[in-house]
Amino acid sequence: MRVVVALGGNALLRRGEPMTPEAQRANVRRAAVALADLARDHELVVAHGNGPQVGLLALQAAAYSSETLWPLDILGAESVGMIGYLVEQELTNALPAGAQLATLLTQIEVDPADPAFARPEKPIGPLYDAAAAAQARADHGWPMIEESPGKWRRVVPSPLPKRIPQIGALQLLTGAGVTVICTGGGGIPVVRQTDGRLEGIEAVIDKDRAAALLAEELEADAFLMLTDVDAVYRDWGKPSAAAIRKSAPGTLDPADFPPGSMAPKIEAANGFATRPGRIAGIGRLEDASRILLGKAGTVIVAGL
Repeated sequence: MRVVVALGGNALLRRGEPMTPEAQRANVRRAAVALADLARDHELVVAHGNGPQVGLLALQAAAYSSETLWPLDILGAESVGMIGYLVEQELTNALPAGAQLATLLTQIEVDPADPAFARPEKPIGPLYDAAAAAQARADHGWPMIEESPGKWRRVVPSPLPKRIPQIGALQLLTGAGVTVICTGGGGIPVVRQTDGRLEGIEAVIDKDRAAALLAEELEADAFLMLTDVDAVYRDWGKPSAAAIRKSAPGTLDPADFPPGSMAPKIEAANGFATRPGRIAGIGRLEDASRILLGKAGTVIVAGL
């Protein structure tokens, strides 16, 4: 079975945890244990988020020179190179000797006319209190959103992924039995010019949407979105909150869930699981194998 896994940024760096090299490596090592269980029995492709990490790099770049802000496509490439290196190394250490792995910095084409560019909604970077958020908005012009009471994050445009220019290389690698780490951070957003040239653009593609496109192009059998919550919840944050364990494609409406976090997961799962025989799952990293078996998380599958 070919399984595409999308690791949430908060699955690799826990909420409220300091963004230090030690914390990042410890969490990647924890992730590698769960991924190794899947890789021993299945053909595994790993995508991952980079929201906290790319936000940190943006802060570091702004601190270095507030007059010259590095664009998000370059910062995204830096962050996914860092995370991909750690995931590849720790997963290599967790797998039997001789396992073949490769990390590919993946560009993904987007439409420059995508309405998302006029409606930033993808949270990146650390959490701020109200005063720090106001200062960041004043210093850098960053739009901010209150992600939870009193906790703010920067938001950026999140256009839809349209095409993976390197899909041929990814098909060659997976066909040769290589465990591939790719489309990190939703891929590096690029647009194609009229003369065919690719150029980076200021955005962050949602990693679940990008991973769903990847799963479709690679004809995966299963698509798992692994994060730091155990399932999709109806009425999240309310006394009436209840976990949703199984659903048919299209039954859950993405509009009923937060737009910058769970809504893209629902949307991606609905689209992937439409074809009979496929399974999409959402849940905790530690439960990856059990989600695949329908024993944990939220499973979306046709025919329910």
